[in-house]
Amino acid sequence: MTTPAAQPPRDRALGRGITTLIPQAAPATPAEQAAAVLTAMRSVPVRVGVLQAAVVLLEERVRATQDEAERAAAATTVAMLRSAIGQAG
Repeated sequence: MTTPAAQPPRDRALGRGITTLIPQAAPATPAEQAAAVLTAMRSVPVRVGVLQAAVVLLEERVRATQDEAERAAAATTVAMLRSAIGQAG
């Protein structure tokens, strides 16, 4: 009869240190995340009404935010969405 080999005690939680093995990207800002999603969705069919609703929400964000980077990202996204709406029309 054989007995299983004893496991050495773990001095840290399982999975800890994985970030040292697999490089992690720096945390993305919401604007960077939105840009990545838009890039990925360029070939995904979306109803025009959804794009129009997104434009309205983002235009309000452009008016309301004090953050220049956020304002620029939202304005760029609005322009991209308007272009997509124009191509669909």
